[in-house]
Amino acid sequence: MATYLAQRLLQSLGVLVAVSVITFSLLYVLPADPARLVAGRSATQDVVERVRHELGLDRPLLQRYLGYLGGVLRGDLGRSYLQKTRVRELLGSRLVPTLQLTLAGVMCELLIGIPAGIIAALRRGTWLDQGIMLGAFTGVAAPQFALGLLLLYVLAYKLPLFPLGGYGGLEHLILPALVLGLAGGGWYARIMRSSLLEVLAQDYVRTARAKGLAGRVVVYKHALRNALLPVVAMVGTDLGTFMGGVVVVESVFGWPGIGQLTWQAIQAVDIPVILGAVTFTAFFIVLANLMADLAYPLLDPRVQYR
Repeated sequence: MATYLAQRLLQSLGVLVAVSVITFSLLYVLPADPARLVAGRSATQDVVERVRHELGLDRPLLQRYLGYLGGVLRGDLGRSYLQKTRVRELLGSRLVPTLQLTLAGVMCELLIGIPAGIIAALRRGTWLDQGIMLGAFTGVAAPQFALGLLLLYVLAYKLPLFPLGGYGGLEHLILPALVLGLAGGGWYARIMRSSLLEVLAQDYVRTARAKGLAGRVVVYKHALRNALLPVVAMVGTDLGTFMGGVVVVESVFGWPGIGQLTWQAIQAVDIPVILGAVTFTAFFIVLANLMADLAYPLLDPRVQYR
């Protein structure tokens, strides 16, 4: 396991470096001029050039990247062009709301998708199976902003059961988490159904049935554990992605998370904040996938660390 972990850590480090190189390069070839945006439209060219020098934008691209990389290794993600605040502090101020939405969204996905996928697999070919798969396809295909606005209109405006967005208690969290759950739950239902059907066709499951074990025991003790492996991989990806912020959902519900911060930075071409948010997101995606890989052998002893 130690060798496997060392290999995965090296791979993860390579992924993070590649992401930083690509993102840094793309941001600095944009047609927008951050120095002009910071100085203001009415600023003279001399003022713009002075701002460009203060921001370090007049240095060669490679020198700027190496300086940024050195700062990241020290835990310094730079300073926002517009807010004059360290990016690390800006991300930290949005971390708790993002973590709350991440955990609630993944929980909704699992509560919706896993039971639906199991029922569909056990009722394969019936109207119930077809109905669940139709609902899963609808959840996957529906745009999150449209689904969010619909829930706000019905459950917050017409039936004032929840607040019209914002951040606060549990009542503010339910609707954005439900939007994530309905969209992601469709994927989980389809993956769970396919995986469980594949496992139920394995020889060891047929042997267990031939021994006279009850169908419930065969499914929940022998088949379900192995069928959850693809789901674990999806959970790892979703945890990392959601921790980077869900821009659409956070914008619709006015949720003050990292996604909203990233969107505001993109609109203002605040490059340090964009770079910090992308680095933060990439780190959590890599970390979550690494944890999912390490959890595989706990679910299926046939999977070895190699």
